Amino acid sequence: MMTSPETLSFMELAIHQARLALDTLEVPVGCVIVEDGKVIATGRNRTTETRNATRHAEMEAIDVLLGQWQKSGHSMSEVAEKFSNCSLYVTCEPCIMCASALSILGIKEVFYGCSNDKFGGCGSILSLHSSNTTPVNNEVPSGKNFKCTGGIMASEAVLLFRTFYEQGNPNGKLLWSFLTSTQNLLKLYDIVDMWFI
Repeated sequence: MMTSPETLSFMELAIHQARLALDTLEVPVGCVIVEDGKVIATGRNRTTETRNATRHAEMEAIDVLLGQWQKSGHSMSEVAEKFSNCSLYVTCEPCIMCASALSILGIKEVFYGCSNDKFGGCGSILSLHSSNTTPVNNEVPSGKNFKCTGGIMASEAVLLFRTFYEQGNPNGKLLWSFLTSTQNLLKLYDIVDMWFI
């Protein structure tokens, strides 16, 4: 399958966001959201910086848009309409959390670089992009299908991950040293004992 120059251009911008994440010792994932051929939001992983495991690139970009649209006074139906005209370009397959959010928001299409064999929500682990959610008791459906295309500039995305893991994650080392210190290990065992007694 031939990838269009426009798709490659937007994926390059997502790769740039991933490099920014790498530069700040974050897992190197970046994304852009596009409407009518224009980038309207960017995001990069900020989980370490914010100390919040949900601050993935996609969630960062979504929050930028929701903030802008809320300030503009858009109604919920207008926001849903706007998302249905947007495409997301991300360096790694969205995880289950992000794919669920994209489905709930009704994004039109997702383009991603490398697959996410541990947490992928667009085919690697779950296929949330093509889950048929039927309303229960006349409720609104909980998500919409979206088109998903992977493998775009995958080697570039993988190279960023390789660089990140080869340099080591100093934040991961701090956590590991905390968890493996004798005093903290004993505290951890006490907590575990409380849960299982």
